[in-house]
Amino acid sequence: MGNISNDIKSKFTNNRIKALLNILYTANWISSHQNEFFKKYEISPQQYNILRILRGAGEPVNVQVIKDRMIERSPNATRLMDKLCAKNYIERLPCKDDRRVVKIVITKKGNALLESIPINFNKELLKNLSEEEAGRLSNLLDKMR
Repeated sequence: MGNISNDIKSKFTNNRIKALLNILYTANWISSHQNEFFKKYEISPQQYNILRILRGAGEPVNVQVIKDRMIERSPNATRLMDKLCAKNYIERLPCKDDRRVVKIVITKKGNALLESIPINFNKELLKNLSEEEAGRLSNLLDKMR
């Protein structure tokens, strides 16, 4: 198992600083693992999140709804959607009444891609936590925010 002090060869003045650095270090570790995992699907974790949001919505939604629901609030969400559109994973539907409004919908190809990605792809990241420990960790992170 990892140990933040050993991993970054550092000592901490108090547990709050250690916890904060551990959260940042762990977030980066998770991000690296997810980036590597999604390479074989030729999408990023953020693009996966957009596809997941669209599938869950079950209907065309506007860009702001997608941005509001994203786990990682990305200022480049439009660029991410441009890439998904170029791969035919999503489609832009212009509003007939207002040209400024565009809704986004997942395509059959986008749904097929999601179907090909294992649901439990993050399971390996959590293998060292029991269900109870994961619940406590989640509650502590909620409390922190």
